[in-house]
Amino acid sequence: MKPRHTQASCTPVREILSRVGDKWSILVIMLLSERPWRFNELKRSVEGLSQRMLTLTLRNLERDGLVTRTVYPTVPPSVEYALTAMGRSLTGPVIALGRWAQANSPRIDEARQGFDAAARRKR
Repeated sequence: MKPRHTQASCTPVREILSRVGDKWSILVIMLLSERPWRFNELKRSVEGLSQRMLTLTLRNLERDGLVTRTVYPTVPPSVEYALTAMGRSLTGPVIALGRWAQANSPRIDEARQGFDAAARRKR
């Protein structure tokens, strides 16, 4: 019997989940689900997110078709980012995952502490 999940069939899923599942992409997607944002607004709104990392995150989300980048001919030029239709379709799962993480965080912390304590006892 042929395996249902081959490396070839899992690679696209793994690559996509790697992109949309990283912490900065999730935060940016959640913010952009509210409204379009300017670059500096995003930078100020996410503590710990460097300008370089925000640039890379937005560029990758744009490349994947999840975000649009609009440049306005002002002096200096202003740039606005917004979710595409495909990006908006991702907000439900991202928000649900964020809520799940918040709701289960205490239980996960307890499980980690129990696991770590058992590992220390084995040493």
